[in-house]
Amino acid sequence: MPTKIILDCDPGHDDAIAMILAHGNPSIELMAVTTVHGNQTIEKVTRNALAVARIAGITGVPFAAGAHRPLVREPEIAASIHGASGLDGPVLPEPEIVLDGRHAVDLIINTIMENDPGTITLVPTGALTNIAIAARKEPRIVDRVKEVVLMGGGCHQGNWSATAEFNILIDPEAAHIVFNEGWKLTMVGLDLTHQALATPDVVERIAAIGTGPARFVVELLEFFAERYREVEGFDYPPVHDPCAVALVIDPTVMRVVRVPLDVELAGTLTLGMTVADFRFPAPEDCTTYAATDLDHTRFWALIVDAIERIGEPG
Repeated sequence: MPTKIILDCDPGHDDAIAMILAHGNPSIELMAVTTVHGNQTIEKVTRNALAVARIAGITGVPFAAGAHRPLVREPEIAASIHGASGLDGPVLPEPEIVLDGRHAVDLIINTIMENDPGTITLVPTGALTNIAIAARKEPRIVDRVKEVVLMGGGCHQGNWSATAEFNILIDPEAAHIVFNEGWKLTMVGLDLTHQALATPDVVERIAAIGTGPARFVVELLEFFAERYREVEGFDYPPVHDPCAVALVIDPTVMRVVRVPLDVELAGTLTLGMTVADFRFPAPEDCTTYAATDLDHTRFWALIVDAIERIGEPG
């Protein structure tokens, strides 16, 4: 049976590819897409999510907008990477899907509570604000969720600061809540996602598909590559967010280790750092995991296959 997921995202170039992967892979049943502040404002990332839905032919799935700012701090966006729209590069179509009338937090809670325990996986690829609020508003979801597989953090590196990754740093209080709720949580962080490089051969394989969604992904990757060269000095862009979806589809596509994880809230230089304690073997009651090593070939094969399966929507 397909794994039921809620994708909580802030499109974002790599979030858009994560949406396409989730929709195009038969091992995933996309139950809801919720948006959160992050790469751009909530208004922009929500419009982007709806535009991607039209490009990929996603229908029959509720979309809802969520938190417009962090729990405590002022909003921070990543325009230097994702541009003024949050999805610069391609020309986006006008959305066709009408937003669900519920707040994203309520859609998350309702979806979990209306399905059998242990059947819904949460896949957050942006700030963890929506997930934290949902866990606080309806604590019963923590025991009902199958697992949380998130893109964020890193065991040994940061990107938005020397020690912290963007998704965690922009709302560290929310991340602290989510990491400490006691559900099974896997952090797909920078140690892993910096291995998911969109190399020229990958872009060529996607371009060869020749469909509208394929052309869209190529345009995403071309813009993303330029920004990553200019801003962070990468030869090829790392495609972060689809890695979390890929792990849900195929747990053998990457190596995952059990390790205690927490989020730093008080450090002057380490705010938002995800601290992985590798000093000892993880205790039996440890519920947190970190992804460490990616099978690059199999990862991109999943994305190519999803784009091929989607074909030419509409």
